[in-house]
Amino acid sequence: MTAVLAAYAVTETSSHGRQLAEPPPRWRSQFQRDRDRIIHCSAFRRLEYKTQVFVNHEGDMFRTRLTHSIEVAQIARSVARALQLNEDLVEAIALAHDLGHTPFGHAGQHALNACMQQFGGFEHNLHSLRVVDLLEQRYPDFPGLNLMFDTREGILKHCSHENALRLGPLGRRFIDHRQPSLEAQLANVADEIAYNHHDIDDGLRANLLNIEQMRALPLFRSTEQETRARWPGCDEKRLRYTVIREMLNRYVIDLIEHSAAAIAAKRPASIDEVRAMNTPLIAFSPAMREEHLALKRLLRTALYEHPQVLGMAERSRQIVTALFSSLMTDGHLWPGNRGELPAGTRERAQAVADYLAGMTDRYAISEHARLQHGDANQGP
Repeated sequence: MTAVLAAYAVTETSSHGRQLAEPPPRWRSQFQRDRDRIIHCSAFRRLEYKTQVFVNHEGDMFRTRLTHSIEVAQIARSVARALQLNEDLVEAIALAHDLGHTPFGHAGQHALNACMQQFGGFEHNLHSLRVVDLLEQRYPDFPGLNLMFDTREGILKHCSHENALRLGPLGRRFIDHRQPSLEAQLANVADEIAYNHHDIDDGLRANLLNIEQMRALPLFRSTEQETRARWPGCDEKRLRYTVIREMLNRYVIDLIEHSAAAIAAKRPASIDEVRAMNTPLIAFSPAMREEHLALKRLLRTALYEHPQVLGMAERSRQIVTALFSSLMTDGHLWPGNRGELPAGTRERAQAVADYLAGMTDRYAISEHARLQHGDANQGP
């Protein structure tokens, strides 16, 4: 059964379409086609071996960029259905939002950004767009995946003024301080819900977080108390899963109810009216926003700044920095299957950054070891 979309949802007819026009797909929507292209691309498969918080080889039970993207899509689709938004579009955005992430998570991104400072820097969000617009080479008629405008809009969550000027219509909202579609807004919030809650789970599993730290959060504490009262005698492992799941559910319900109220108050009659607004409509209530910020602060201080995580991050930065330096200074180390390394310094730096950003954690580690001995390789 086809879902009935609200007037403010993105539809195929309201979309600006693809950069290169194509015949419409049969038996699926344009946004289903986008989702399918994303799932089948090389960058999506590599997410399986890219860090969320813990480096990939540290344990098979921790989240990766791939499992994170799937969790974001699951949350986003649930909310989209409740708000009568375009589920196919929000799923495509969710699955594509991390395609440009480097190996080693944010540590890898910060290192590559530092390496690229004199060449314009590196931002994984903008690089995700570069992946789907240019770097994926799968179709004979165009570079990239030739995704719909609205999918690309959702992928580009942040953008500098300088980059926005170069992106034409896609970057215009950053210049005019306008909003993207509700589907794009939703994918962004679903991303935050997903990574906060699975980082709790992974942090507790790794013994870098403990229950006492989590009980400092009123929402966690009340959810745990209610869970223990409902399931007395439940073993601690299942209790932990249940508390995190119930807490996540409270976030999602709050997001649905507060966003529905905001939409009803503003009464947007079209996607154009949504985009013309100065503030987003998809948001938590003020009370839940405070809970959300408190959780982020706790995760930053207790998990992301934990000495063990910082040690992994420092090692990751060293690997990315050394790889960038080696490839920039010694062309013989450039993989032969990637063609000629550009001669111009800026072009060379961009090619090296594209190569490094595409690496998985394990490939970057092994490539670093090989390059230390001056051995070339065939690329990820």
